[in-house]
Amino acid sequence: MDDKLILRVRDFWTSIVLIIVSFFFLFQTTDIPFLNTNVAGVDSAQWYNSAALVPYGIFGSLLILSIFLMGIAIKDGGAKHALSKIGVGYSRSELIRVFCVSIILFFYIFGLIPRVDFILSSSLMITCLIWGFHSENRRSMILSTLAMSLASIYALVMHFPRSEWAKPHDDDWLVFVTFVILTLAMFVMESRKGPLKRIVKLTPLLSVIAPLILVMAMAFGFRQNVPNRTGLLFSQIEYHYYVSIRPLWQGKK
Repeated sequence: MDDKLILRVRDFWTSIVLIIVSFFFLFQTTDIPFLNTNVAGVDSAQWYNSAALVPYGIFGSLLILSIFLMGIAIKDGGAKHALSKIGVGYSRSELIRVFCVSIILFFYIFGLIPRVDFILSSSLMITCLIWGFHSENRRSMILSTLAMSLASIYALVMHFPRSEWAKPHDDDWLVFVTFVILTLAMFVMESRKGPLKRIVKLTPLLSVIAPLILVMAMAFGFRQNVPNRTGLLFSQIEYHYYVSIRPLWQGKK
């Protein structure tokens, strides 16, 4: 079997997973009011102010892309061979890589996002994915997966009920410490191999700046709801925005 056909087989199975994930999150998003509705005699906000706008856009786009990917896989014969040879062409190292990425994303989405500050949890996730997989080093891959797993399991065990999510920020602090330790481990291990690569030097900066810009754009630019507004960092950002920065713009200080 040639490389192109193996790729189309993988595309077929990937598209199925992405379609299932897209439908799941689109279904969950239906719980958020989108169109103008009347609740207890009070009109809710217009659709363009709805917190459902961003997830509908993200997972709707993901669904469309997944359908196109499946169409290409079927057209090039990937579906036909996938049904007879599951996982064709995957080596042991590739399976380990896919498994580790899946574990990191699972714990990030279901463990950290609902409970831990968005900036902290996303910084840890981005560091895990960049350092753990850019060089395909199995040791860094496993360390990244363990770091994400331990921090997420703690958050799940200690703050699983919805009523616990706004309690003391012990899980936020744990994720912050895990992020710092993982970053230091990355610099130490990579420096032993020689001069640090540019991607290694930029990883901490990218890991913090990307979620920081995203959450500020969602909260203050598009007026969207953000995960865990009571998080360790975002609660301080939101407080100083409304108490210190916004009054300056409005000429109240």
